[in-house]
Amino acid sequence: MSLEGFIAKRIYSDSDEKHKVSRPAIRIAMLGIIIGLAVMIISIGVVMGFKREVSQKVIGFGSHIQVLSLTQNQNRELLPILTSDSLEKVIRAEKEVVHVQRYVNKLGMLKTNDDFRGVQFKGVGEDYDLSFFKQYLKEGELPKCSSEEASNEVLISRQIATDLGLEVGKKVFAYFIGNNDIRARRFTITGIYETNLTEYDRSTVVTDIYTMRKLYNWETEMSSGFEITIRDFDKLPEVTDRLVDKINHRTDKYGCTYGVFHIKELAPNIFSWLGVLDMNVVMILVLMICVASFTVMSGLLIIMLERINMIGLLKAMGATDNSVRGVFSRFSLMLVGRGMIWGNIIGLALCLLQQKLHIVHLDASVYYVDSVPVEFNWWLILAVNVITIIISAVVIYGSSFMMGIGKPAKAIRFD
Repeated sequence: MSLEGFIAKRIYSDSDEKHKVSRPAIRIAMLGIIIGLAVMIISIGVVMGFKREVSQKVIGFGSHIQVLSLTQNQNRELLPILTSDSLEKVIRAEKEVVHVQRYVNKLGMLKTNDDFRGVQFKGVGEDYDLSFFKQYLKEGELPKCSSEEASNEVLISRQIATDLGLEVGKKVFAYFIGNNDIRARRFTITGIYETNLTEYDRSTVVTDIYTMRKLYNWETEMSSGFEITIRDFDKLPEVTDRLVDKINHRTDKYGCTYGVFHIKELAPNIFSWLGVLDMNVVMILVLMICVASFTVMSGLLIIMLERINMIGLLKAMGATDNSVRGVFSRFSLMLVGRGMIWGNIIGLALCLLQQKLHIVHLDASVYYVDSVPVEFNWWLILAVNVITIIISAVVIYGSSFMMGIGKPAKAIRFD
């Protein structure tokens, strides 16, 4: 161990009653580092978890990418497109695509004896992945969804069930506006789901695609569009651009033009709101790093002032300015290192407890989730630790230049 390291270790472990000021300063500086780093880790975990939960719910209702019709009728309603096998092959040729499914969206109305509700029916078939709705299924079971026959079964949200006084097993009438008439169907409620994503829960009803097509006399290959799932969400813009080049502005035999859109374009309000959260995290990180840096700098200066006699003695014995700075720099690094260890332990432990036990609850109608979500992004956590080390080192090195000992004899007599 070098002389500077030995002296720094003695200062760090010194419990001499003569140094009544430096011990609290050390504790306060270490506490500032611990709290700052723990808050940064918790902030990253909560924001990343919240973004993941909300974005996955939006994606669950509409997948990553959709192929839609760009052609409207006189009522500004999108016309169906020909979702042929040949078009599906073009989509599946994209290496990032893992699943393709057809769907039909139609506006309708659910009516009971006492009330009614305008909803959007989503007709799906055997190729549709219902795992998302199964994950949030609260009562009953999923409806039988087929493209060959009508099941007359529907899956509704808990919000719709509560508003209309419906429950699993009950029958409900649905009304659809055609070109020149109103058509009615009677459905049996087989299940109730709840995602807490209010914007979607209050309007989305799932049934079989066969019924939706027959209501409007659509051909078997006609649908509202394709929903596409890809492997890596981070590659969403790139994959969308490639599909746009292959599909956009193509026209089917009915004269409808295809368009390709990713989920961020289809739900811009929610994803823009989630994007704002990144700025909040940046602000928290900057503030916490500034607080930690200030406590380290102030603690170091207090300790150097209290040890001015020792500094003068070291200079009188031939120590250079760099050697004296090295003593206090090593001492500060010990302080920062210990604070970072405890900050990581506390921050990660609190995140883990929340992830496993859901201790902190939220109002789902406001935040879209019923408890604070947490996700461990190890790269970001590592980056925060590295940035903290770098900034602390810069602050420590800069602070060490604020002391100057012109006359060792005068410093030794300093009281």
